[in-house]
Amino acid sequence: MRRTVSSMMCGDVCVVGMDDTLASVQQRLTDRHLSWAPVLEEGGAVLGVISTADLLRFHAGGGDVQSVRAWQLCSFRPVAVATDDDLADVARTMVERRIHHVVVTEAGAVVGVLSSLDFVREFAAADPAVAARA
Repeated sequence: MRRTVSSMMCGDVCVVGMDDTLASVQQRLTDRHLSWAPVLEEGGAVLGVISTADLLRFHAGGGDVQSVRAWQLCSFRPVAVATDDDLADVARTMVERRIHHVVVTEAGAVVGVLSSLDFVREFAAADPAVAARA
């Protein structure tokens, strides 16, 4: 049975603006208990993604989170998928490209996100032995 991205994606998307300071990005991720967020241009197009790993590397370098903007740190041109894309194909793409996050878009607008952790959660929920330990 073919499963689509819409069956697993998270539709409650936290996005950040390209001109948001890293301090505000960090606070938003912390408040929402997230590890990443899409970075949007002023018109709403996806510019990139920013993750807690990006922020940790930035902190390790001793940078000032008040003066650096999200666009300066984000990974540009993230993989974007559609809600009706085949989930197995997306998983394969994520493995091949060694990425943990994809942005789900429809007509150029962000409608969801999907991460490698979503696949792990799905696996754990389907395996009684794993679910029993959770």
